[in-house]
This record gives sequence, structure tokens and C-alpha cells, in this order.
Amino acid sequence: MKIVSARQMREIDRQASEEFHIPSLILMENAGLRVVEAVETALKGVGQGKVVVLAGKGNNGGDGLVAARHLLNAGTMVDTFLVGEPAELTPDTATNYRILSKLTGRIFPLTREEHLENLAAALLTCDLVVDAIYGIGFHGEMPPLEARVVGLVNRTGKPVVAVDIPSGVEADTGKVHGEAIKATWTVTLALPKMAFFSQPGRSYAGTLTVADISIPSNLLEDSQLKDNLITEEMIRPLFTPRRADTHKGSYGHVLVVGGSIGLTGAVIMTSQAALKSGAGLVTAAIPSSLQPVVETRLVEVMTVPLAENVQKAISLEALPALENLLGAVSVCAVGPGMGRYDEASGIIRFILERAGVPVVIDADGLNALADDISILRNRQVPVILTPHPGEMARLTGLSVAEIQANRVENARRFAEEWGVTLVLKGHNTVVATPRGEAYINITGNPGMATAGSGDVLCGIMAGLLAQGSRPHLAAIAGVYVHGKAGDLARASKGERGLVALDLVDAVPDILKEFESI
Repeated sequence: MKIVSARQMREIDRQASEEFHIPSLILMENAGLRVVEAVETALKGVGQGKVVVLAGKGNNGGDGLVAARHLLNAGTMVDTFLVGEPAELTPDTATNYRILSKLTGRIFPLTREEHLENLAAALLTCDLVVDAIYGIGFHGEMPPLEARVVGLVNRTGKPVVAVDIPSGVEADTGKVHGEAIKATWTVTLALPKMAFFSQPGRSYAGTLTVADISIPSNLLEDSQLKDNLITEEMIRPLFTPRRADTHKGSYGHVLVVGGSIGLTGAVIMTSQAALKSGAGLVTAAIPSSLQPVVETRLVEVMTVPLAENVQKAISLEALPALENLLGAVSVCAVGPGMGRYDEASGIIRFILERAGVPVVIDADGLNALADDISILRNRQVPVILTPHPGEMARLTGLSVAEIQANRVENARRFAEEWGVTLVLKGHNTVVATPRGEAYINITGNPGMATAGSGDVLCGIMAGLLAQGSRPHLAAIAGVYVHGKAGDLARASKGERGLVALDLVDAVPDILKEFESI
């Protein structure tokens, strides 16, 4: 499913009307009907209920007026407040205002301070509010009166259904300047907007529903729209049934390079996750002093002891052994538990120059890469980078705040510039491709903010790569499966007690769901 900016959505609306000859009034009618469905669901158990509709001057207000009409026809008590003068309404909104005016006398002006008293009285006795004041065209700060209206609604604590986007939230950034509606549900029209995948916009939207308003599907799936929501349907084709005549070699061989004193667990978790994601073989290449520990914990994983330095981390003397290993595997994951030390960047450089297979760089591998990012230019193989915001800041020279302020564009810009698949971890993880596409993940939960969670993700992606997935698909599926595993683990462990190995244990159950579809 595509994710759109305000400009892109307006262009889709224009094409639907001008090129497909769908009258804009029909689209408005469909939008209002979808809002009615959400209101009726919310009012179940309340009887007919009483609803307050707040309608602005633009087409968002028109959607609200359509909803008010259909709710009235269904027997719901509706008080409609027009936030603007009738003469200021857009043409389609004016049409629906005239229709509604013929059906009810309970349309009240909301253009002056003294009108707020009527609104306050209506809010006291209503069961639900429909917010149709501002749509995706809003940006900046609300005028004082509208801000008072929004503040009044928020203070009542009444449930709110927002039409398309909560009033006061900027559609492209999710930013809020001053007041904004705190919706219980948001019925967004045709496609989700970028605001719902960044803060604080996401927290204002409540439960999000994407409503079909009958815009032609080829407009909604246009390849020129570069931002995407990761869905189960998108990744399901990667998990086809296995053929009966296969063997472990059919599912690839993952090489995990990393580990150092105090960070042995990272390699263990990455290796386990790769295996449980379906890789046929996994080899952990680790400092020699760690081999007894790793072999004890990983009975299904092969281990190779590498030359180490005085810090008990992999040394440059291990490069010949690494070169031999790289010639025998399907994918290399490097960085988990590697440690931060001077020789690390030399190891990353060597792997990128000599590997003939895809490479996933995680954790301390990213820190080493940040010391000399030009290393990325000297490689012939696909690369996936998996930074959290702090690591992304080191890679780009931006601050963490700057990274977080525009996660999608920062990820996209980096992926295009360096020709990599970039996985910017965090709430709503972003996967960006060298072609400028961005994919946003919504699986997962705060319980996954725990040590080792990123190591598990690295292993999942490496395991999918080993089985033949293309890099961007392995990354997309990896973050989705990782988040679903976290959600499954939370169901039994809760959020506070969830640890990374719970994610590893949950991965097979998530993959089993795909296999049974």
C-alpha cells in the first residue's frame, strides 16, 4: 500500500475527476459514507446516539456534512457546527451544506467567540464528535478561534472520529504547532498519509482506518509513488512451500562475523535468528577465545575461530581466513558484538572488497564504517545497513534530532547516495532502497526496546538473503517478521519482561503462519 503526501493525494483526486471522469461530489459522498460506517461502529451499544459534527470550509468539511446527512437519515441526533461562513465554502462543500440545510435546522455557526457556548453545551450531551475542520491542506498554526474549538473538544474527553487527518496535524510531517484534535479513530481517505508514521502525528490519530472511496486502483498503485506501507500481502510471496527434493544447501549459508569479550551474545542471537528464519547453514566466525562459549550455546551453528588482538576482538591477521570463508557462503552479516577498535574498519573494508555475496552490516560494523564511509564505494555486492538513529547520525554527520525529524527522507537520501538498502530502525522502521523507494513498518512494540533486538533483526535479514530474497525484499520482510515476532512475544511475556531471545523463539511461529496460508 502506498503512502502519500498532501500534494500527491491532491493530484490523485484531480486525476480521478479529470481523467477518469469521476465527479468530485461522488468522491465526497463516498468519503462521508465511510465516516458514517466508523461512527456507527463506535456507537454500537449506545442506541441511536448523539453526534456533533464540526465542519470546516474546505472539502474535508464537505465530507463531514455528507456524514451528518446520512447519520440524520439513520435516526442519529446530529448537531452540525460550521466553522466558517457559508459564502466561503468550496463548491462541493457548499452543495452538501445546502442539502443538509433542507433536512435539519440544527446547523450552527461557529465563527465568533460567542458561538463557543453553544458548542460547549452540545459537547456535554453528545456521545461522539466528528472532526472535519481541516484536512490534508492544513499547515502551521490554527487561527485563534479554531484553536479554541479544538481545545474545547479535547478537554471534554469525548471520543472523536477524525476525517482523513486530525485537524491541526500537518499531513506531510506529522508536526503539530499548538492545538490539534486528539482523535480516537481516524478514517483516512484512499491512502495513508505520511503524518501517521511520525510523531507526534501518529499519537494524535488514534486507531487508523484506510477507507476506500472508489478511486481507481491504478492511481493508488502508481509506481511514481515512492513511499509504501509494509503489509503481509507484500511479503507473503517470499514464503512459498519448500520443494520435497531440497537439502540444507538449497537454503543458503550465512556467515556471521563479529563478537568480542563482553559481547558474545550478539553473535549468538544473530546466528540463531538466521537459522530460525530458514537459512540452511550458519557459520559464526569469532575471536578464538570466544569459541568455547559460542560452541556451547550454538549446537546447530558451525564456528570458526579467528585470530584476535589483545582486546580479544578479530584482528587483521584473520583476513586470509575470512577470505576463504567468504568464498563458501551465500551472505555475510558483520558487526554484531564486534566491538569498537582501530582494526574494525579494515575488516569491514576487506569484506566489502572481497565478498562476492550480499553483506549485512550492523552494530559495531556501522560504527567502523562511519570512520571511513568511502569504503562503500569500493564494493561490487549488495549491502544492507541497519543503523539505529544514533548510528545513522554517525554515518551522516547529522544530529539524532535531525535524523528523527525526517526519518524517511534521511533514509532515502542516504540509500540513493551510497547505493545501499538502508534500514533505519526505531518506531515505524524505515527501509530505503537505492532506487529512492521507502517502506515503513508498523509491526512491533515498545517491549522490543531491549538489548539484542537489533542482532535478531540482522540475523533474520541474513537468513532471508541466504534463501535467495533480493536485498530490499529481505529487509522489508525482515523488519515485518521481526516486529510480528515481537508482538507475539509480548502476548505471552508482556513488554517489560520481553528479551531478545524471546524474539528468536517467536520467529518460527510467525513463519509458520505464512507457510499455512
